[in-house]
Amino acid sequence: MAVDTRSQNIYSRFALYAILVLVAFIFLFPLLFMLMSSLKSNAAIFSDLKSIRAVLPVGDLSLDNYLSLFDRVKLDLFFMNSIIITCSTLVMGLFVNSMAAFALARLEWKGRQFALTAIITLLIIPIEAIVVPMLLLVSRLPWIGFEGGEIILEMSWLNSLHVQIIPFIANAFSIYLFYQFFSDIPKDFDEAAYVDGATPFQVYYKVIMPLAGPVIATVLILQFLAMWNQYLWPILVVQGEAARPVMPGIQQFFGRTTSWGEVMAYATLITLPVLIVFLIFQRRFVRSVAGAGVKG
Repeated sequence: MAVDTRSQNIYSRFALYAILVLVAFIFLFPLLFMLMSSLKSNAAIFSDLKSIRAVLPVGDLSLDNYLSLFDRVKLDLFFMNSIIITCSTLVMGLFVNSMAAFALARLEWKGRQFALTAIITLLIIPIEAIVVPMLLLVSRLPWIGFEGGEIILEMSWLNSLHVQIIPFIANAFSIYLFYQFFSDIPKDFDEAAYVDGATPFQVYYKVIMPLAGPVIATVLILQFLAMWNQYLWPILVVQGEAARPVMPGIQQFFGRTTSWGEVMAYATLITLPVLIVFLIFQRRFVRSVAGAGVKG
């Protein structure tokens, strides 16, 4: 009887692993196809399209598609712009959004419930509904710039990096995620810190934030995806190449090539940062999604 039970467990585990491998392959198939196609010529891509060779490193592989990218578009400039925009928004947004959530979840002040309701209401408003008013606003805002070593006053935010950063620092969804996590932390920690003479800001960065690793990872991943994949807003506010990020750069690149290998190479390069960020924060992200953390 014990042998039968052990055999059933082995079969069940084998079936589970087989299903997991199949599901993993389904999700990885587009990425493998993109990566392998970026290393092949157009003829090789279409000849391998109807076989398993499409996702295998077989045939005449080379880096020619990647090398030709930099001759067609200023990919290094686009990448640098996207990195500056994304990292600046993440760093400033992490501070602003967590501070706002701390004030909503841990402090008592008049109008707190109204502010929380307003933030939750913002979650249901898509950016497409407010993009035109935002565009009119930033087109009339002044900005202090530098040209030739001299300070100049610019009467518009258009065609700049800051117009792609500042409007997205405060994020309603990130504030709500922080608020939900901070609300689950026992307030005994705050009271003990106040007894020791701590200020609210000291409680925020010495008590609450060290416990917020999972939600920080979640916010960083979600915000990174949102900012790295920005397309509509940069298309509207940036016309030149100097401040153009990678996603709008695709439109320019498509107009300069008919090679699917080069297209796949471009797609592979702009996908790599997303995979790297997720791999760095995946453990904390999964822990946060699974509902782990400090519970009251």
